[in-house]
Amino acid sequence: MKKHFFFAPVALLLIMFSFPPQCTQAETLRISAAASMRDAIKELSEVFKKDNPDVSILHNFASSGSLAKQILRGAPADLYISANQKWVQYLLQKGMVTPEFTSLLARNRLVFAGKKRSGVRSIKDITSLSLIALGNPKSVPAGQYAAQAMQTAGIYNLLKRSHKLVISKDVRQALLYAERGEADGAFVYLTDALLTDRIQIFFTVAESLHDPVMYPVALTQTGTEKKDSRAYYRFLHSPAAASILGNHGFQTPTGVTR
Repeated sequence: MKKHFFFAPVALLLIMFSFPPQCTQAETLRISAAASMRDAIKELSEVFKKDNPDVSILHNFASSGSLAKQILRGAPADLYISANQKWVQYLLQKGMVTPEFTSLLARNRLVFAGKKRSGVRSIKDITSLSLIALGNPKSVPAGQYAAQAMQTAGIYNLLKRSHKLVISKDVRQALLYAERGEADGAFVYLTDALLTDRIQIFFTVAESLHDPVMYPVALTQTGTEKKDSRAYYRFLHSPAAASILGNHGFQTPTGVTR
């Protein structure tokens, strides 16, 4: 009597399960960036993806403070760009971003802009206006710089008591108020004012009135573990990225490589 054995099929199954088919899954890079960086970051990401087509990039643009609080609460983020040093320091203290992957990315200037109006040439002239838009000083760096400048100029409390300050959720909303004529003028970044021809710059706020406008960049703890996040961080400090940032009106420091 013949005995039939089925070793071959069983062996084949073992081989199949021992060596599963290889598949490459695109890594998702999550970038949380200050609203004033929206256009520049979108262009930077497009250029980065040309050399890294397998990387999927998700952007989250909002006020720097809102983004920092989102990260602290566990929102997914690999790379964070703030419009001031305060919120990066805040996340450093909380252990949410990595010190060795934290550096200065760019600088900006604060300006006061609005529809055509004569007689507004310095910060003290804005007391003659009815409504002045600025980002919320509690969470929006542009608003913080503006409030600081008005306080230094000695006009902040006067404007606040007169209910002349229109508070916006971020700097882009303040710009929109000025564009629509819903405010007589707005404190925005130079880079924001250059985005539209519907307003004009009345004056550049003297840097002696407020802290320097700096944009630090940092990798989060999860971002540090991803090679694509580290690659994007290095890319941001490349000559190509500096050229793009410069085209958007940002000033860049000496490049950093890691």
